[in-house]
Amino acid sequence: MSHSFEKISSNKVKISFEIPAEQFDNAVQQAYLKNRNRINVPGFRRGKAPRRVMERMYGDSLFYDDALDLLFPEAYSNAVRELELRPVDRPEMDKLEQIGVGQDLKFDVTVFVYPDVTLGEYKDLEVEIARQEVTDEMIDRRIQQDVDKASRTVDVEDRPVEQGDMVNLDYAGSVDGVAFDGGTAQGQTLTIGSHQFIDGFEDQMVGMNIGEEKDLQVRFPDDYHAENLKGKDAVFHVKVNGIQKVEKPELDDDFAADISDFDTFADYRADIVKQLTEQTNRNNDTMISNAMVEKAAANATVDIPSAMIDDEVENLINNMRYEMAAQGLKLEEYLSYFKMSLDDLKKQRRPEAEQRVKAQLVIEAIRKAEGIEPTEEEVEKAIRDQAEVYGEDVEDFKKNLNESQKEYLKENAQILKVLDFLKEHAKVTDKKPEAQEEKKEDAAEAEATSEETKE
Repeated sequence: MSHSFEKISSNKVKISFEIPAEQFDNAVQQAYLKNRNRINVPGFRRGKAPRRVMERMYGDSLFYDDALDLLFPEAYSNAVRELELRPVDRPEMDKLEQIGVGQDLKFDVTVFVYPDVTLGEYKDLEVEIARQEVTDEMIDRRIQQDVDKASRTVDVEDRPVEQGDMVNLDYAGSVDGVAFDGGTAQGQTLTIGSHQFIDGFEDQMVGMNIGEEKDLQVRFPDDYHAENLKGKDAVFHVKVNGIQKVEKPELDDDFAADISDFDTFADYRADIVKQLTEQTNRNNDTMISNAMVEKAAANATVDIPSAMIDDEVENLINNMRYEMAAQGLKLEEYLSYFKMSLDDLKKQRRPEAEQRVKAQLVIEAIRKAEGIEPTEEEVEKAIRDQAEVYGEDVEDFKKNLNESQKEYLKENAQILKVLDFLKEHAKVTDKKPEAQEEKKEDAAEAEATSEETKE
């Protein structure tokens, strides 16, 4: 068995096979033994007719297709391995040059492979990013998350409803004295000031006491979703069943000790600043990496096979499906809500998929061009980092890795090393805030006007 290949284009090759006659004849015999019970020959019990009788009745080529199917998988996999090809799609029969008992089997197939990448400029790239900084607002928002966790809800019995309270109420709505669908409920919980109900509803409840009943005068907005209620004046008869409020902890040392491993609020806050700074630095680093790869990809030329883009589209949609499932949602519900089909979604995500595939190919091309390979220590670090993500002991994690997982982590280490290389050679500048840019442009325009006036 022999094979050779010819490059047809930057992403497609032709593989020529020649299989000795003896192997083909054996395959034909195997095909006969496999299929004889399914072929009816008059005068013989099913499966008992000799091969030659079947071939005379149905043609010499009766078992050729099945014989080819038996031989092809091994021949193709051997060729791909020995020729070091990276197919990205199923092979297609290009030409069946010779087939027959007593003859060498000769045929050609074509297959799309990883495409050649013509790199453009990828060193000394100039990228501009809007670098993030840790702000007091970010710190306060993070502390507020812990405050919410430590807060508790308590019943209020000694005062009327105030803004921010959670009220348990019954209500019945009517327009011109006639009740409408969806306008009645009992035991409903409403946070005053949440704007969950129609404008004016919640404000009119401020000051009501437990057990009190009252008619609230409201007006449905002109763009209300129910046609029969748009712009209509309505009355809601409400009764307050109960009032609750949220008690928040004081931001002091006791709070810090309860919510964290720190004894003082100052140390607790300092740790939050440290966490946010580390996260912000990672985000900035990611923005720089993305900007560099995007620019290097834009400078490169590559003819990407459709199959690679199709696979990436599927990956994106599967990730979307998993993320929705984690939130208790289904992709089908999302598609129904936005009145989209699955094909519509695939078409929508295709440009992103193409960009991602191109970026991957360009990173790999740069790695080869620069001879970048991670050291054993760097691969080991990638494994340790992954073990930390899963919260597992490093040695136990390593024992459970299969070959494909090890290769995946090695590829990740390669990518990180390419990104480090690009960063070492890149010129990164901070994008000016829009307000500053506008002031700068206004100043330049004013200066130009002044010069024209002088002239």
